[in-house]
Amino acid sequence: MKFLMTALVLLSAPGTLEAQRLVDDQGRVQVALVKMPYTGGRNVPEISDVPDYLEGGGIVGLLEGQGASLRPMVTVGLTADQERDYGPWHRMAMANGHLAGFAEQSLRANYLHVGLLANCTSLIGVLGGMQKVATSPERIGLVFIDAHGDFNTPETTLSGMLGGMPVAVAAGLGLHILRNESGLPIPIPTENIVLGAARDLDPLERALVEEHQLTRFSTEDIIMLSPKLHRIMEDLSARTDLIYVHIDMDVLDPDEVPGHPLTVPNGPTSEELAAAIALMFTYEKAVAFGVASTPANERDPDGVSRQAAYRLIQGAVDGVKRRAMP
Repeated sequence: MKFLMTALVLLSAPGTLEAQRLVDDQGRVQVALVKMPYTGGRNVPEISDVPDYLEGGGIVGLLEGQGASLRPMVTVGLTADQERDYGPWHRMAMANGHLAGFAEQSLRANYLHVGLLANCTSLIGVLGGMQKVATSPERIGLVFIDAHGDFNTPETTLSGMLGGMPVAVAAGLGLHILRNESGLPIPIPTENIVLGAARDLDPLERALVEEHQLTRFSTEDIIMLSPKLHRIMEDLSARTDLIYVHIDMDVLDPDEVPGHPLTVPNGPTSEELAAAIALMFTYEKAVAFGVASTPANERDPDGVSRQAAYRLIQGAVDGVKRRAMP
């Protein structure tokens, strides 16, 4: 299976941080959809079918029906020489570097960057692209919504899965070469990282979360649209230029992701989480959204998980649309 890296052509002058409303003159939300299929391998296929599956269910038509203006969808890939280079982690990091370029271009053109992602390792590349647009590398915020913390390092992990480490990697706690290759040369400050609905942490991972005093909100905060969500977004908006909201689908109620291998009880429904996402994207610093690890094809025979992912994406677009309302 081959993926070609498609170049984005900037259709407008670079956006400014002050005017990043992500809507055009007609009040339509401008959306740039990007598919990222590289996973890093090891316990999972190196090239994932998840992004194609999400595209194939009609997400473009749904967003256009919602009043969004979309760029042609692009797929992150590697050159022929890069595909022959060593190691799935290394190849994933190089693909992340390309993803960072797409995210930077989307944001400079004043588009909401939306990633259809194989897994959570892609967040490092998205943050890398945002870092190139921010006024300083540290002024990046991450709202990471996942049943797990993904705050493990190679020293703390129980499973050895790279997919359990990307938040810690982005924060500079390990795998520095991978982070640099992913386009994120400067780690993001841990005070700019928020964990949402994380309810299954490894023991040493939990100690790291506590040591770095990561801000957290709960499933209950999501369900109730708690004032805490506003406080978190206000605080992040005051200290950052750009905020990325990232979702791992295992955060949801297991009934909506029955084909996911890492489900955890007591998650929100997709309707509940979509409402919380919409709230977050009413804040103008929220400029990028990603949905990762959606069960696909035979793992989602009834399409329940794909429809759940669509609700979350539509929630982000709905939140941006509210910015244009009087």
